[in-house]
Amino acid sequence: MDLIGFLFRWSHVLFGITWIGMLYYFNFIQGGYFKQASAEGLADAKAKLAPSALWWFRWGAMGTFITGLALLGKLAIGLNNYIIVGAVFGTIMFLNVWLIIWPNQKIALGMAEGDAPAAGAKALLASRHNVLYSAPMTFCMLASGHPSGGMGYNAFSMSNSMIVMLVICLLYTSDAVDDLLC
Repeated sequence: MDLIGFLFRWSHVLFGITWIGMLYYFNFIQGGYFKQASAEGLADAKAKLAPSALWWFRWGAMGTFITGLALLGKLAIGLNNYIIVGAVFGTIMFLNVWLIIWPNQKIALGMAEGDAPAAGAKALLASRHNVLYSAPMTFCMLASGHPSGGMGYNAFSMSNSMIVMLVICLLYTSDAVDDLLC
């Protein structure tokens, strides 16, 4: 693998760790704290902590998306179903961050005008969807294969792999699973 390709892959993983780490932080840690915090603690966290954490969250998403696009361009010949499905999940998650979560979080945190409770609910739902999408997206990323000594890309292979991926995707995006998290 050439140095530039390696640096883009490494950057993609590093940005992805930042993005998904912040996603899990919001959904599994900060949300619980916000429910239990005193009025003073909640106001302080919304004024100081949340905006900073959201900055890292959305720019981690941007870095992941941009390096992912660069890798897709580099991998055009070696594309497989796993890469395509993973890229679709990643793109949906990226769009959720920039078009739904961030605009609604600005309202929920009082940084923009609007109905804060409704905006918070929209942001939470999109964020929960991203948590659900992160598992099949990561599965696809790991199953897609990696360059092996200049001999092309070796993908995780199994019979009927597309059927398995679709079942996993449907499980993670079903309303029943979504109801469990919300």
